[in-house]
Amino acid sequence: MVSVASTSAGSPAKIEPAGWRDLNDLRHIGQLCFPKDMWPLWDLIGILTLPNVLRRKAVLEGRMVGFIGVDLRRAQRKAWIATICVHPDYRRMGIASALLAYCEDQTTMPDIRLSVRSSNLSAIHLYRKFGYHNIEIWPAYYQDGEDAMVMGKRKQDNVFI
Repeated sequence: MVSVASTSAGSPAKIEPAGWRDLNDLRHIGQLCFPKDMWPLWDLIGILTLPNVLRRKAVLEGRMVGFIGVDLRRAQRKAWIATICVHPDYRRMGIASALLAYCEDQTTMPDIRLSVRSSNLSAIHLYRKFGYHNIEIWPAYYQDGEDAMVMGKRKQDNVFI
């Protein structure tokens, strides 16, 4: 178990490896965080079991309160944050920051990217705080026709810029 007590993130949660036994908790949090965009069951199983995925959960008071899954695309030399979510009752506690910081620290890929709903201003603010910048827009990416903003950052001399 890896504990994150980052003073910059200020999160009280522990960051631990996630696996298939976390499926029900991830499904529950996903339904709360992404009511319009909930992944199908097979995608959830995939993010929890496939190789080349960095997956961590945030645990507080013995329960999973957050999750991040990062697709490590070695051939492309990119890491894609496929999902990051925090249970609504545990937001604004630094948990998303701790998950993001942990995964950035663990990836060896020189590029890291993610997509976010263009209306998700709180997530966009978090990513900009971490140094992510706009790369492109994927028009009508989501089922309801909303655009996705692709954001990213590069690692230079082992430091993201």
